[in-house]
Amino acid sequence: MFKVAGFSLVAGLFILLSLKEVASHGDHAFAKIGIYQVTFAISDDASIKAFPTILGLKNQNTEWVTVDISNLNPSIDDWIGVFSPANFSDSTCFPENSRFSPPYLCTAPIKYQYANYTNPNYKVTGKATLKLELINQRSDFSFALFTGGLSTPKLVAVSNTVAFANPNAPNFPRLAQGKMWDEMTVTWTSGYGIDKAVPFVEWGQIGGEQRHSYAGTLTFDRNSMCGAPARTVGWRDPGYIHTTFLKDLWPNQMYTYKLGHKLPNDTIIWSKTYQFKSSPFPGQDSLQRVIIFGDMGKDEADGSNEYNNFQPGSLNTTKQLINDLENFDIVFHIGDICYANGYLSQWDQFTSQIEPIASVVPYMIASGNHERDWPNSGSFYENNDSGGECGVVAETMFYVPTVTRNKVWYSTDHGMFRFCVADTEHDWREGTEQYNFIEKCFASVDRQKQPWLIFIAHRVLGYSSSLFYAVEGSFAEPMGRDSLQKLWQKYKVDIAVYGHAHNYERTCPVYENICTNNEKNHYKGSLNGTIHVVAGGGGADLTPFAPFNTVWSIFRDYDYGFLKLTAFNHSTLLFEYKKSSDGQVYDSFTIARDYRDILACTIDSCSSTTLAS
Repeated sequence: MFKVAGFSLVAGLFILLSLKEVASHGDHAFAKIGIYQVTFAISDDASIKAFPTILGLKNQNTEWVTVDISNLNPSIDDWIGVFSPANFSDSTCFPENSRFSPPYLCTAPIKYQYANYTNPNYKVTGKATLKLELINQRSDFSFALFTGGLSTPKLVAVSNTVAFANPNAPNFPRLAQGKMWDEMTVTWTSGYGIDKAVPFVEWGQIGGEQRHSYAGTLTFDRNSMCGAPARTVGWRDPGYIHTTFLKDLWPNQMYTYKLGHKLPNDTIIWSKTYQFKSSPFPGQDSLQRVIIFGDMGKDEADGSNEYNNFQPGSLNTTKQLINDLENFDIVFHIGDICYANGYLSQWDQFTSQIEPIASVVPYMIASGNHERDWPNSGSFYENNDSGGECGVVAETMFYVPTVTRNKVWYSTDHGMFRFCVADTEHDWREGTEQYNFIEKCFASVDRQKQPWLIFIAHRVLGYSSSLFYAVEGSFAEPMGRDSLQKLWQKYKVDIAVYGHAHNYERTCPVYENICTNNEKNHYKGSLNGTIHVVAGGGGADLTPFAPFNTVWSIFRDYDYGFLKLTAFNHSTLLFEYKKSSDGQVYDSFTIARDYRDILACTIDSCSSTTLAS
């Protein structure tokens, strides 16, 4: 019988199954608004006013609004919904089919807040003032006062409209590495279709000649979504997503860029100016620093609530990265990106939240279940986790250097690093297209130039002692490592990093459940196995661990955090796990070796040879 650090698997599972089920994915109870139960009861006894009415007069894409509430019949469960477009009446609703009439509210609020949030005496006075943060989302806004709580809301007052001075302005630039090491892509969102303005980027080295690169434009409509709520109450026009390619970059050089839209009258609408450092060439010997995390999501700085409102750690993670922006060069967000789950306005909320990061360093993504999964859509898992988005939104909002847009697996080089990024929402098993890609990614790297080989995937294909994996008895995604472990071993993958489980865990160098190296903090020479790391604590509700220790688990943390990898040179790598709460290091190890250590054979890493061969 398989033993897990003193427990038999049968005994351990008996304990697990006796525990109360823990759901790490799902709505908080208060985050469920009865959209279809809304009743219309506009009353002269209630009013709501918002100001200023014009936002972004200094070209800001974010601004705070004051909302004054008055209600002669207040209750503790009165709440304010923020709507955009401002007209949310049933005249703009689209029923799913002819047998069903649309609800009064045909779009969910972007966010909402209880009327008594800042005034505990609201139930007595009927007066309250809220401060709410709005971002430029290409349309106007209104604020609605509801009584009756969330489950049976009654609309009693609607505010004046509020709008940004230029709702179409270019916003939220997102950098990503292109298909070549000397190429950077810039993706952004605007309200300008190509029939209204020509999108481009003005860019060049600091102090050097500036050039223009024109952008391609994509969008999608309600029918592009696979189901509700993405195509019903969660639908919101995404605007236009533009991507341009900045090519033939010099390595490790500073560049500036700004987004532009040229109108038919030759007027140009500009964004502010940003800057980035280009990537090192493959094999370049320089200081190279990488951030990796999964499952972050978004949260509201003004304290208001959203659908799928279970990412309390996301703002801390974002804050720590912004504060340390000068000390890393590239970010990998490895799936479960913003947890919009079919409420499309939240993609704008997320891209606004990460703009200080993604506008300065490449922000590379992987596909997770909350971006891709939907029944009969071609995903490997037939669940509803994407809320009807079925990958369309994520694959449009972010550039990924893939061959095929909806197959989000790719390789990317960053100096001494080679990253092989898998798509766990498509089949990875031996004989599949993705398996062949993964092997090619491993086999094609020149380890003398790029000694640090990193495998990345959303779901845990390696090792995790998270509770839900332990209950399954696989301690990983079922079938996860069945095919891949021989590739990790053969090509001597240094580190494999996953999300999906919302915690942090590091294993020993491991192969077939056995630690191949007894060292824990300072590895020298060959690892003889791959170190597997779960880094899913970016922000979403935490996942508990099994109540026993596995033999291959070295360090666990039930908290929010992220990874930082630092390559000092071709022979020294520093791994650090930092908590989002304070940015301090709570786990670390180093790898010191030279090229001969990579060449050396270990178990199942070299073909059998004889003197004759």
